[in-house]
Amino acid sequence: MQKVKLGFVPAHRVPFDEQWAIDMRARCLKAMAAIPDVEFVVPDETLTQGGVVRNDTDADKVTELFRREGVQGIVIGAMTFGDEVAAVAVAQNLPGLPVLLFGTKEGDFLPGGGRRSDAFCGTLSISSGLYRRRIPFAFAGILFPEEPLFAEELNRFAATCSTVTNFLGARVALVGPRPERFETCACDEVALIESFRQRVVPVALPAIFHAARALPDNDAAVQAIARSIRGDVDTSEVAETSVLRLAKLERALLNFAQAKGVTAMGLQCWDVIQADYGVTPCLAMGRLTEQGIMTACEVDIYGALTMLAQYEASRRTTVPHFIDWTIQHQELENVFFAWHCGNAPTCLSAPGCSVRLREHSILSGDFTGTAAEGTAEFQVRGGTVTLSRLVEYDNQFKMLITKGEVLPDDRDLRGSWSWVRVDDLELLYRTLVTEGFTHHASMIHGDYTAELAQFCQFVGIEVVMV
Repeated sequence: MQKVKLGFVPAHRVPFDEQWAIDMRARCLKAMAAIPDVEFVVPDETLTQGGVVRNDTDADKVTELFRREGVQGIVIGAMTFGDEVAAVAVAQNLPGLPVLLFGTKEGDFLPGGGRRSDAFCGTLSISSGLYRRRIPFAFAGILFPEEPLFAEELNRFAATCSTVTNFLGARVALVGPRPERFETCACDEVALIESFRQRVVPVALPAIFHAARALPDNDAAVQAIARSIRGDVDTSEVAETSVLRLAKLERALLNFAQAKGVTAMGLQCWDVIQADYGVTPCLAMGRLTEQGIMTACEVDIYGALTMLAQYEASRRTTVPHFIDWTIQHQELENVFFAWHCGNAPTCLSAPGCSVRLREHSILSGDFTGTAAEGTAEFQVRGGTVTLSRLVEYDNQFKMLITKGEVLPDDRDLRGSWSWVRVDDLELLYRTLVTEGFTHHASMIHGDYTAELAQFCQFVGIEVVMV
């Protein structure tokens, strides 16, 4: 799981019960300590009185602490009413960081009938201050830290911060030009620069082919990849030369990605690679995705970035794969075929399903010899899945987010595939059509709809939730 570092601002306002604020801070820290792979940076009693934030001096100290520690997001909690100016100042001083706000519940009345904290009231002061300054923030609710929702919201926010951190400024490789008849895969590099500080790193296919061919057959890394392929998939239907070509291609692409700091790529997977290099790259693409380099077909850069967002939303606990919205089920309602040629990571195969390295089901008639060999074909495992798609029109980005359930099937079908049931396929499809979403998407196991929606809020992507 990807580690995340968050800054915690325990907000307090005089004259409310300071001991209550200090105790509530301690209760929050105890609950935070139980959240795996999240480090919380918080002022201690040597930095601010009681370890809480109550004035401008405290805010300046905490800002410097967070800046020094390199936090990826800010959690503001109203321990009591909370000084709105101080709490908001920390977020304002660290622009661009996601912010999560929560308030704490009220304790018993003080002797004499006074109130202890007024956090329910003070949270509104903090939220309006953030809103006034146009600082994007998420709201976790009014709760005690021992409630399960507290950990749930912090876990979600940690995933959001990880996604924001690794999406903004990402480098994505453009490996060859998009297919001439696939305007679907066009992208605007300037929009990516302006919106997300991202960089498209182009490379010509012949440069990759040259690097792959330059690797000796007995190269240790190439041989290790070839052994891994033979261990993961049934290679009996393809030539041994295809396994070796795939291993060299994977190594060449991985070397390029590492040299350029690339975390996603769109690859021209047909038909130049078959004609000039002599293999079909689908298996290598799935293996790169499994290694953390999100690899999309047909030079779909926005598709690769959708995969990256999903992968980071899972905090790298599972990998997505690139799909088409292919056909409706012939008999079942609200079920569609999530398919692509054979590019899904083999770790996603259904239990008991043999993964076969095969000749491409569509391109096999277009090439002689072994050039169409290289698709990893299997049924994808069942469970809840999230489906997403990023698109851009007129410099405005939006993301479709929905979820479904993979249904098992006992048939032997081609490609990497699954049947997915959604709540309302007609509504989903109508949304795809009317909102300009393309026929490509990314699918990941698990429900990450809330994490992705929160991520979109912080990076300026419109959410289209179905």
